[in-house]
Amino acid sequence: MTKKKIIVIGGGFAGIQFIRELDKNSFDVLLIDKINHHQFQPLFYQVATSQIEPSSISFPLRNIFKNKKNVQIRLAEVLSIDPSKNKIATTIGAFAYDYLVVATGCKTNFFGNEEISRNSFTLKSTYDAITIRNHILQTFEDIISAGEAEKQSLFNLVIVGAGATGAELAGAFAEIKKNILPKDYRGIDFSKFNILLIEGAQHTLGNMSNTAKINSEKYLRAMGVTILTEKLVKSYDGEYLTLTSGEIIKTKTVIWAAGVTGNKIPGLPDNAAAPGNRIKVNRINQVVESENIFALGDIAFMPTPQYPKGHPQVANVAINQAKRLAKNLKQLIQNKKTIEFEYTDLGSMATVGRNKAVVDFPFIHFKGYLAWLIWMFLHLMLILTVKNKLIILINWAWAYTTKDTSLRLILRPNKKE
Repeated sequence: MTKKKIIVIGGGFAGIQFIRELDKNSFDVLLIDKINHHQFQPLFYQVATSQIEPSSISFPLRNIFKNKKNVQIRLAEVLSIDPSKNKIATTIGAFAYDYLVVATGCKTNFFGNEEISRNSFTLKSTYDAITIRNHILQTFEDIISAGEAEKQSLFNLVIVGAGATGAELAGAFAEIKKNILPKDYRGIDFSKFNILLIEGAQHTLGNMSNTAKINSEKYLRAMGVTILTEKLVKSYDGEYLTLTSGEIIKTKTVIWAAGVTGNKIPGLPDNAAAPGNRIKVNRINQVVESENIFALGDIAFMPTPQYPKGHPQVANVAINQAKRLAKNLKQLIQNKKTIEFEYTDLGSMATVGRNKAVVDFPFIHFKGYLAWLIWMFLHLMLILTVKNKLIILINWAWAYTTKDTSLRLILRPNKKE
């Protein structure tokens, strides 16, 4: 039997897992991504706060699939999809497919506010994490020589959005403010360094249980984080952040973690458009009105009786959808019955600092040291290689023992004269 050609767009959790599970004797794969590595997004915040190196959570795609002879990789941006011709257009040319799998994930949602987009930082890639790390370290270098009038804006660090990313970032910054930065910058009064976490809803970690919401707020406030709930950002010009309530915060640092929207590609049927710029799929992840196009992970909107508004946009959903689709595609080419995807929610978790985490399992909610250990173990298991697992574990153990890291490097290209 001639192998079917599959194009996979995106090397995130869904794309990687799908290719790994696919039958190599039945399919040839072309993986297309704009970057040459898989990024472990749950630990971006630790790169941004100088706790681990970016190489620890970045995995070259060619190395991941070096033993899979049926997989080809191209670095390109996909411009459009032409379902009528079974082709995609990219920045390096057109490619034909028998099956197309869209696993493009999500990007930061600025809700149409271009000014905020231009002036704030995001945390959706390894490069974003490095950019934040550079900026924060440079900010303290600037504080040393800044005048009193300028210091106020440098001392205010604002994080917008108190979901898992925002809460984890705020907690991590609070810890390095207390334990690490004062050792490096002895001339700075860190009591003046303010970490503000702004959230439009009533609580932090809005998608988790009341136990998680209440305890995460208690932890963060005890660590010195100022939490402003039921507040919406109106504008930010790079100097002044204005809330819809009229309050104004002078700051040089705004990290936007307030929402996501899908990385949708032009060319799909109009009826496939779903809320959040996602792609509507059926129970085998097949795009509506398409026979050979599928969508996986964060970009896929699959309403089910249990999840009428679609599944949560988390790694576990992406991984399990990918595993099921890999099996179902083999069933399809053999004219056998496919199995509908059904998601079992095993829970959610977030950590806000040393010995401080919250965990929601289906039948129990808890916090503290045990929750923190479980968070570390489960995240470590998701890291792709044994080498990187060990590196991260050693970094975590060293930081826990010494309350210090040695990763505070400002890395940026030299300016050309």
